[in-house]
Amino acid sequence: MLFENAPLALGLLLALVGYVFGSVSSAIVICRLLGLPDPRGEGSGNPGTTNVLRLGGKKAAAATLVGDMLKGVLPVLLARLVTSDPLLWAFAGAGAFLGHLYPLFFRFQGGKGVATGLGVLLAWSFPAGVLTVLTWLVAAAIGRYSSAAALTAFLMAPIYVGALSANTALTLTMAAISLLTYWRHRSNIRKLFAGEESKIGEKTPPASDA
Repeated sequence: MLFENAPLALGLLLALVGYVFGSVSSAIVICRLLGLPDPRGEGSGNPGTTNVLRLGGKKAAAATLVGDMLKGVLPVLLARLVTSDPLLWAFAGAGAFLGHLYPLFFRFQGGKGVATGLGVLLAWSFPAGVLTVLTWLVAAAIGRYSSAAALTAFLMAPIYVGALSANTALTLTMAAISLLTYWRHRSNIRKLFAGEESKIGEKTPPASDA
């Protein structure tokens, strides 16, 4: 395929493209378009779906969720168009995920990565992505904690990728994404252990966004 003879250069280019995609904060853009407060300065201060739900309601939150997932999907689909090498798909996905966490255009103040990470995973391996979403749904139904469900899903995600793709690069990159997701959820983890995290459907304290 095109550019197959320059894998490192192409990998860096795809990572950069992914980072630029990821740096477009759906939460901030949607809040500005709808005349809502900047999510970095209101509620939890997290520019993600949960905080936008709090600030603008279900439609704004749904648009944020879709936008964040597409930021992960599109760079990987672009990578798949220009190369058949999963290692380079991994570059694109990792770039998109890091862009969401540390967006260039918004003072590096990004979200926690769940939706964008899922978008990357779905584009890498659709079956693994579906299993990860199902894991989230089951964990959420059982425990009623959104953050714990996300952490459970991302704990399993590298296992699903390894089993279904049998590709080391994608599996290791997914493991790195999962570790970063845990790091970004460290305040939620503390609250879970302290019994202070709110359950799904309860009035959610600002600092408890998943």
